[in-house]
Amino acid sequence: MTPSFREILQALNHHEVEYIVVGGVAAVIHGAPTTTFDLDTLVRLSDANAERLARALSELDARFREHQTNIHPTVEDILGGGHLLLMTRAGPLDVLGFIGEQQRYEDLLGESSEIGTSMGPLRVLNLEALIAEKKRMGRAKDIAAVELLEEVLRHQKPLG
Repeated sequence: MTPSFREILQALNHHEVEYIVVGGVAAVIHGAPTTTFDLDTLVRLSDANAERLARALSELDARFREHQTNIHPTVEDILGGGHLLLMTRAGPLDVLGFIGEQQRYEDLLGESSEIGTSMGPLRVLNLEALIAEKKRMGRAKDIAAVELLEEVLRHQKPLG
């Protein structure tokens, strides 16, 4: 895991944000030999968690990637439940209110595992669920990743 992803995850953990690591970083954590350029997190959409996340994002100097000017995400943006594509001082971070077919944090909590790390606990989407999401998305890059992820699954030891 890159130092930038570590810094972002440490900030999220420091502020006790409820999130699940999904996407490419989840694949890497499961042992997939792949590269990813951003950290995708599925967050719980509650007032308290949005407040904690806003504090973490402020600490990371997060701003929207698609804007020329520095526009920083607010609690209202987080509670909007969409996809916040952010750049932090530690690198790119996608804060997702849902993935796949409108699956939210609560929907996938049971399909994730908590692992202990030097940064504190990380909740990561299980490999089977990650494969299912990649298949559902159907984009060329996701379809290409499915075969690799299925090979990792065949040789996987349980997380934790």
